[in-house]
Amino acid sequence: MDEDIKTTAEAIEAAALPEAYAVHVDKQGNVKSDRAKGIAKKSLADKSPAEWAYERIVMYIQKFEETLDSNEEVGMGFAAGHVGSLRIQGMGFFAPDMITFYGEDGEGNSMQLVQHVSQLNVMLVAEQKSGEPEEAPQRIGFKLAEDLEEAKKG
Repeated sequence: MDEDIKTTAEAIEAAALPEAYAVHVDKQGNVKSDRAKGIAKKSLADKSPAEWAYERIVMYIQKFEETLDSNEEVGMGFAAGHVGSLRIQGMGFFAPDMITFYGEDGEGNSMQLVQHVSQLNVMLVAEQKSGEPEEAPQRIGFKLAEDLEEAKKG
C-alpha cells in the first residue's frame, strides 16, 4: 500500500491544476500561446471556473473592441489606488481558479495581473493605440477567440 489516500477534493484539484493556458501578443504583433494542457471541446460542467471565465471575457473583449475607433485599443482599468490601466496584450488561465492578464501600462512597462475568479472584476477601457499612427490597432479579442477555436479543433 504505497499509494496515498486522497480526498475527492484533492483528486479533483490534482486533475485540474496542470491545466494552464495563455495567449499574448508581443510588441511586433506576434501571437504567443502557452499551454500546459490543451483546451478540448468540453461541456460547461467539465470546465474549470477559470476556463469558463476566460472564454466569457474573450467574448466581452471582442464586443468591446467593436466599439473602438482606429486610434484605440482595449485596456483594463483598475479601481483601487493610482495604478491606472493595463493595455491588454494577452490573457490566460490556470485551472481551476486563476485568470491572468498580460500587457503594459501607459509608459510601456510590462504588467501582469493574476486574479482569483472569485475576485474577478474587469473594467474594459479604450486606450490610445501604441505604435506608429499608420499601424493598425491590435485587436486582441479576435486573436484570443481565433486561438480558442484552433484549440477546440485540435
